[in-house]
Amino acid sequence: MSTHALLRFITCIGLLCIQTSIGFAQTNYKGHALSLHGDIKYDANFKHFDYVNPNAPKGGEAKMAGLGTFDNLNPFILKGVPAIGLGLIYNTLLAASLDEPGTEYGDLAESVEIPPDFSWVAFTLRANARWHDGKPVTVEDVIFTMEALKAKGHPFYRSYYANVTTVEKTGPRTVKFSFSGGENRELPLILGQLAIVPKHYWENRNFDETTAKPPLGSGPYKIESLEIGRYITYSRVADYWGEDLPVHVGQNNFDVIRYDYYRDATVAVEALKAGEYEFRAENSSKDWATAYEVPALKDGRLIKELVADKNGSGMQAFWFNTRRSKFSDPKVRQALNYTFDFAWTNTNLFFGQYTRTTSFFSNSDLSATGMPQGQELDILTPYRGRVPEEVFTSPFKLPETDGSGNLRENLRAARTLLAQAGWEVKDQKLVHNQTGEVMTIEFLLDSPNFERIAGPLVQNMKRLGIAATLRTVDRAQYQNRLDTFDFDMTVGWIRQSLSPGNEQRDFWSAKEADTKGSRNLAGIKDPVVDELIDKVISAPDRKTLVATTQALDRVLLWGHYVIPQWHMQAHRLVYWNKFGKPANLPPYQHGFPTIWWQK
Repeated sequence: MSTHALLRFITCIGLLCIQTSIGFAQTNYKGHALSLHGDIKYDANFKHFDYVNPNAPKGGEAKMAGLGTFDNLNPFILKGVPAIGLGLIYNTLLAASLDEPGTEYGDLAESVEIPPDFSWVAFTLRANARWHDGKPVTVEDVIFTMEALKAKGHPFYRSYYANVTTVEKTGPRTVKFSFSGGENRELPLILGQLAIVPKHYWENRNFDETTAKPPLGSGPYKIESLEIGRYITYSRVADYWGEDLPVHVGQNNFDVIRYDYYRDATVAVEALKAGEYEFRAENSSKDWATAYEVPALKDGRLIKELVADKNGSGMQAFWFNTRRSKFSDPKVRQALNYTFDFAWTNTNLFFGQYTRTTSFFSNSDLSATGMPQGQELDILTPYRGRVPEEVFTSPFKLPETDGSGNLRENLRAARTLLAQAGWEVKDQKLVHNQTGEVMTIEFLLDSPNFERIAGPLVQNMKRLGIAATLRTVDRAQYQNRLDTFDFDMTVGWIRQSLSPGNEQRDFWSAKEADTKGSRNLAGIKDPVVDELIDKVISAPDRKTLVATTQALDRVLLWGHYVIPQWHMQAHRLVYWNKFGKPANLPPYQHGFPTIWWQK
């Protein structure tokens, strides 16, 4: 759960997209695209991505749902709750291909240049790039964007762009970013993913304040209408300057994209079935299994479809806030892992749809498995004595159950670990034997759907003498409490790309543990983790990146910062039968509404 959903669009988390062969070159690389894996699928003369329909008809409307509320149209700051879909009004310097893991092609920029040592990157803008008011997109806009984000933007940006030292104009349409901190192969493409804002619009406005006035953009859509907290509508720009670019052909087909907001998921599901909106990516296994058995499904007017997803799943979990003293001892966090009965939960609540998550980089070759060996062991060995010895002696395993609901043995193991950490049951309450503190845990939730899942966990904690409770709040209050780390435990999902890099600082670094709005939910402050993050960022090749990420994963797992939950490798889509879609959807996203169209 990122602080703002649009950050995922703007930063395309963790794409390490530098052409491998550049590292061995003696001259600068300059071209139309960059890629992690050494091969760029589409050459400089490509017409469109293979997964789109270049002849997709334009027109119609796509209606979707948002949950909770929104009060802000400036997605680049910490304040407020931004509306869904704001990425539609912006362009980035480079655009991602959805059928290659970590490859990007020119969008606002017609070319990109990098030296062999990755110490800078230069982008040359397209001469025809225009804002919606007709003015050209300039180098000055790019420089203004970077300076505004670092000075006034969401704290995330200061971490993400920490190694950007200077931004300068080096030609009429060329901008150069210079870096510090040693080799950082990810930064050029991170900067390629920068959504550019117009200097002439923002320079006389407060960039660090929320706004209800639609801002100026350069993208394929502009904000047509809205009612704060109720709905927002985007209309396709008829004379969009980038419509014929290869990265946009066959895309942005709907004339109107609308998001209606609903109080919670239960109301939203009923609204979909009533036809109030038309497309939903379902994240509830119960609703997927039971909520859509309606006549419209049987007669084909409503469609349920599983679409394969080859992305890594990251870590969805119950997160401990280690800023709270009661969670400062890893043994306490390890003990509480024994209170979660995944096997029972999956059978009785999830209809057997999920797999247990056992890695912060689940469903990828980046996951730590078995015992460390080879290059991963070489990376970890210097840290012996600074990490739990189990890192070297035991494969990481989560507590298991038989699914019967009988947790007696697991709770006995939990009591032993709690006693080792100084917690004992007195008068049916778990109390610290030195401080006298009574163990209380409040689970902060933003959806009633999670109450049925966290409820059994709370009951098992109570059997240990813990005063455990659930608290469900509205989205705005929930986001504010996450931003200020005002929780004991919460549910969070840290998504991971197949090429982790600079974003790991925001997830796990000590610096971000006390930065409001960061995604270091657990409050991790471990010098070893910080050093491993730096090694991930500076990994010179894919093999080293994988081994270093596995080492980071292993150290995080043995820190017991979370109670891992579950994942599945498919998108669960429910939609009304009024849409066309490409014959072969891309492997890493379902692509709605960008590459779909109205029949």
